[in-house]
Amino acid sequence: MKNKVLNIILLMGIILFSACELNEEPYGFYSEDNFYKSAADAEAAITYAYDALTFLEYSRGVYILGDLSTDECFPKTDQAGDQQDINNWKVANFTTNRGLMNYFKYAYIAINRSNAVLENITQANFDENQKNIFMGEAYFLRAWNYFNLVKNFGLVPVHKSLVKTLDQTAAPMAENLDEIYNLIFSDCKKAIELLEINQRTGRADKVAAQSLAAKAYLHIASSKSANAPLYSDMGKDIEIMYDSAAYFADQVINNQSLYGFQDDLLDIFDVENPKGSEHIFLMSMDRSGTIEGDYSKISKLFIPYIAGGDIFLDNGDGTYTKSHDGWSVYQTKESFYEKFEGADKRGNLLLVDKVYDAQGNVISQYPGGLPYRFSRKYVDPLFEADKTSTKPFLIRFSDIALIYAEAVGPTAEAYEIVNFIRSRAGVGNLPPDLGLNSFRERVWEERGLELMYEGNRLYDLRRFNRVSELVEEASGLSDQETLFYPIPKVEIDLNQGL
Repeated sequence: MKNKVLNIILLMGIILFSACELNEEPYGFYSEDNFYKSAADAEAAITYAYDALTFLEYSRGVYILGDLSTDECFPKTDQAGDQQDINNWKVANFTTNRGLMNYFKYAYIAINRSNAVLENITQANFDENQKNIFMGEAYFLRAWNYFNLVKNFGLVPVHKSLVKTLDQTAAPMAENLDEIYNLIFSDCKKAIELLEINQRTGRADKVAAQSLAAKAYLHIASSKSANAPLYSDMGKDIEIMYDSAAYFADQVINNQSLYGFQDDLLDIFDVENPKGSEHIFLMSMDRSGTIEGDYSKISKLFIPYIAGGDIFLDNGDGTYTKSHDGWSVYQTKESFYEKFEGADKRGNLLLVDKVYDAQGNVISQYPGGLPYRFSRKYVDPLFEADKTSTKPFLIRFSDIALIYAEAVGPTAEAYEIVNFIRSRAGVGNLPPDLGLNSFRERVWEERGLELMYEGNRLYDLRRFNRVSELVEEASGLSDQETLFYPIPKVEIDLNQGL
């Protein structure tokens, strides 16, 4: 992908983007004078927009922001100080935290690249149906990145048009959350109208847009129901938000046949099957790439360091999966593991506590078991040195199914959905006849187990306003401090609109 991007940069030219530091190389802007003349040009431009998601600072932010700051895990002791601060909720350091700064920056780079497609593609002279697909993808990407921003930072500047020059970067802060979410919903609905159902690894389709709409509506509904700061001030009706989340999730569950549940847990995370029916939207990374971002080292973040090379993971059926060793970055908290019932495969199969050699013997380096359990959702048995095809699971069918169940409450269909997910994991059904609030609570708990290490946990904690309650490191912090990260100081210094 990045080889294409190098060609795009030569064609487009580049001007300084507001979210970069003043001493950085210019990047992220476009000159459309000699571009967007053909479908190939437009394809390159939308690829360039997707490519922003794979920047290391943004793709790894899925886990740094979404998981490391929660009750799931903690970093190794010598991990970078910025990640230690996020894990330990050192809010005094957040305005200068490079992880937060980079995540904020690359979200706006992705937004600007999406805006470039939206503004320029209509001038091109090629098939209208193909134009619609590119436009739909650009609307989806803009909505996706604004949803990431609002979940993390709350009120943020809103750029609805292409930033071409430095003096256009000073966008004012959104007046309220309604302004940001209204843009997200508008973009999702346009994407739904323009896109078809067409599963392509690393690309969004109509179902991805419907899924994003469902996620955003539920985030408002539950956040406002929990009286979360800023959300409690929104001019949105809670029941309408739940109904809207249910509507779009239902479109995903019942109005298409391409996506659906997979029966086996390990099959879902088979790196060689990115087009499994669970995968609605995921990043495009492949071990054949030439630079990191094209290929992935995400598996290294989870797997422990093992002296001596290759390791093997027990599949629970007498077979083993080969893997490399790792960097021991994300270490599962034992208190999180204890949330799983004893028979739950998500705890005793997907969270690994022993590794083996090629003969099936426990690695002698850790004869009593590993010092921490690690997630095997990111394992590539065909790795090439440090290069793998592991990639973030950005939207999974089970995620949207659980959104539907939470939104509609304890209906027969909602029970069937949750009980299927639990049965697949090897545990029994939910108690029957739960009330609305109790049922939503149980679905929310199920999300924590099913979607661990997929970048969802922090936002589920936030929308139930429970970060300080359930994350030991955040104990004693205010709702405002735990619900949103502050906008990075460098952005405030650079943007006079703030």
